[in-house]
Amino acid sequence: MSESVVLPALGESVTEGTVTRWLKKVGETVAIDEPLVEVSTDKVDTEIPSPVAGVIEQILVQEDETVEVGAVLVIIGDGSGAGSAPAAPVAEAAPVVEAPVVAAPAPAVEAPVVAAPVVAAPVVAAPVVSAPVVAAPVAAAPAAPAAPISDAGYVTPLVRKLAQESGIDLTQIAGTGVGGRIRKDDVLNATSVSAPAAAASAPAAAYVPGAASPLRGTTEPMSRLRKVLAERAVASMVSTAQLTTVVEVDVTKIAQLRQKVQSAFVAKSGGKLNFMPFFALAAAEALRVHPKLNATIDGDNIVYHGSENISFAVDTEKGLLTPVIRDAASLNILEIAQQIADKAARTRANQLKPDELGGGTFTLTNTGSRGALFDTPVVFLPQVAILGTGVVTKRPVVVTDANGQDAISIRSMVYLALSYDHRLVDGADASRFLVDVKARLEDANFDAVLGL
Repeated sequence: MSESVVLPALGESVTEGTVTRWLKKVGETVAIDEPLVEVSTDKVDTEIPSPVAGVIEQILVQEDETVEVGAVLVIIGDGSGAGSAPAAPVAEAAPVVEAPVVAAPAPAVEAPVVAAPVVAAPVVAAPVVSAPVVAAPVAAAPAAPAAPISDAGYVTPLVRKLAQESGIDLTQIAGTGVGGRIRKDDVLNATSVSAPAAAASAPAAAYVPGAASPLRGTTEPMSRLRKVLAERAVASMVSTAQLTTVVEVDVTKIAQLRQKVQSAFVAKSGGKLNFMPFFALAAAEALRVHPKLNATIDGDNIVYHGSENISFAVDTEKGLLTPVIRDAASLNILEIAQQIADKAARTRANQLKPDELGGGTFTLTNTGSRGALFDTPVVFLPQVAILGTGVVTKRPVVVTDANGQDAISIRSMVYLALSYDHRLVDGADASRFLVDVKARLEDANFDAVLGL
């Protein structure tokens, strides 16, 4: 049985990609997740891993060809279909055309070419000694390597964009890729060489500050919502003893899972799958085990809630609002993602019902959506805890394998900051909760609850 491997989505606005180099040939064996082909877009150069194991039966897109996202790149099977690939040697079948050409047309063609000496005469007449150059060095076309360079030949969109941004003339670069193609590294090397000279000859562009806000130098009354938020924030800070504990989480596996199911998710939900639903579900599940963080202080009593109603912060023009996902621990990833998208949109459009903003027992705030590494969120009464998620960034991290060997690897990392009311929640309680959330996210065993 054969499987088709398509060009995956490689970015938010990327619609096509160019095959720059095949890492496997027809007839070769490939393993799951083994790099299969190099692809370039206007945003990134990357390797496409094989989603299946098998034998390369047919390559449908050749190097330097550009295709749209979703186009079939290669067919992988058990090898039985590899025999169909020889259809490619249609190039070899070309000799069939070669024979007729030799049979009769050759002389006919030769005659016109012989007539060409008429051209040779003019060339001789123009003693540009170039005649000898034409006569013997027809093989002098080797000097044509300069041609591919002066012509730059085919370059990927990313390479061309990089060259334009760096002010590099592609006609002056010798390519090291297949067939002399100019690769990204060639441009980067040329940039590093020319940068000092450019820096010396051209002064750096002057910094241009952003436009001043129309609010600058003005006075305006507080909105009702801002007044309420201010009062609640002050009351919460005065009435509670708030602390914040931070952990670092490796979400590389979730990033890989998102990439794997993104197409199916978009097809079913109409929206893209981000990290937020995973954070929400992991927190809700941990709250069932650690009810102190899903509780309310009522005088001298502690009320432990029977459901995990997750409030999530939405930034609006009017101020911060927190619609609620009710009984989040019983939902799957798809359901949580749909609720987040729907309620966030209706919150900004001022279309939420009052009961959709009340009843939250725990809050999730994503300051990372604006690039923040992490923050120390404020707990708003009557809740006793709030979890802040920072921006997910790729960076080098020391990892330890099953044999205890350390290595440096590029991982997707995020900080989780838990603020809590110390009147009820101790540091140990907070740490146990965060450790469970961290373990759930790093394990990334969400396949059964994706909802796809």
